[in-house]
Amino acid sequence: MHQPRPGRRTWRKIFLAKWWQRRRTHIVLLVWAAIYLPGLGSLEIRGEEGRRILPAVTMLQTGNYLVPHVGSEPYFSKPPLINWIVAASFKLTGVRSEWTARLPSALAILAVALTFVTRGRRALGTTGSLLAAMIWLVNAGNIEKGRLIEIEAIYVSLTALAFIFWIAAYRAEETGRRLWLLPAIFLGLAMLAKGPLPHLLFFYGPVVALLWNDRKLALLATRDHFIALVIMFGMFAAWALPAFLLSDSARVARVWSRQYTGRVSGSGFQFSSWIMNVPRGLVYFLPWLPLALLQFDEPAELRRRHFALLTGIAVPFVLVNVIPGALPRYAMPALGPAAWWANCWRTKTCTAHVGSPAKRFLRACVTRLSSSSSESVALRFWFMA
Repeated sequence: MHQPRPGRRTWRKIFLAKWWQRRRTHIVLLVWAAIYLPGLGSLEIRGEEGRRILPAVTMLQTGNYLVPHVGSEPYFSKPPLINWIVAASFKLTGVRSEWTARLPSALAILAVALTFVTRGRRALGTTGSLLAAMIWLVNAGNIEKGRLIEIEAIYVSLTALAFIFWIAAYRAEETGRRLWLLPAIFLGLAMLAKGPLPHLLFFYGPVVALLWNDRKLALLATRDHFIALVIMFGMFAAWALPAFLLSDSARVARVWSRQYTGRVSGSGFQFSSWIMNVPRGLVYFLPWLPLALLQFDEPAELRRRHFALLTGIAVPFVLVNVIPGALPRYAMPALGPAAWWANCWRTKTCTAHVGSPAKRFLRACVTRLSSSSSESVALRFWFMA
């Protein structure tokens, strides 16, 4: 009987390798559907969901998509992107229900996971990009918010998309419009979901940290980055200025001012709740938070780069949570960069020089998971999960 020579790739190994590469998308879809779709419309409308759905219904009835209304009162506490999305969901499906209202949140979560396994594959590797998608899908924050029609699922996903496209382009040594244009569009959309500033901290925190570590801060002073800033703020201004001028300007100014100053001034401040912001914020990163405690022996250059990325994630997370009027969910935009960082050590360049027995065992497990000659791709996936 013919035996394949050692080291030769047999047809079976090639088949499994191709299967693994092409089925990552199917795995992501399966996990997403199993977590986010069951019972999506079974829960009653709760919390802030009514303020996302009622303006959408009014938009469809009146045809006024510029100024959101709750009943007969204009609603300016938040920009209208979430209302536009719900209205579009109702219009396209022809059904107004809890299920169709919440579906856009679940689809936003899926979009980020698919972007991890496609755009992030070159930088994170085949298995690393899949693990990043799993971390994104299976965490307490996204599971909670991704099954509700609230702002967090949409604007956190848009911030994550901006960061993934930026860092993938940066790792590929792209510059100019290829580096800044797509992130600018996603960040501009996020402004229309939440307003300026909060998510920008979680995008520019890691970006500035990486550029500073690599001595490339000059990329922030380029014409293309300036154009990107004009695009993202211009997208917000294209709605805000007409809405401001066509409404009671004084009332709108008071509402917008209260939205920002109220967070900083801490009206209704309670120390017992504020001191728990950071611990409660970390809960959103479960069950993957222990990955941050793992230490790996790396070349000094890689160690500095990964520490810089971690610093760029942690500093905005702490800053936002120590604001007197902040809530833990305000730090959720850190989920996207954190999912990327958690898989940096998974790449071949990051797993070199592993020394201790425990680390050698972990590296062997990772190598086993990445190997195309494993007996069962399905078993590999469930081991990782």
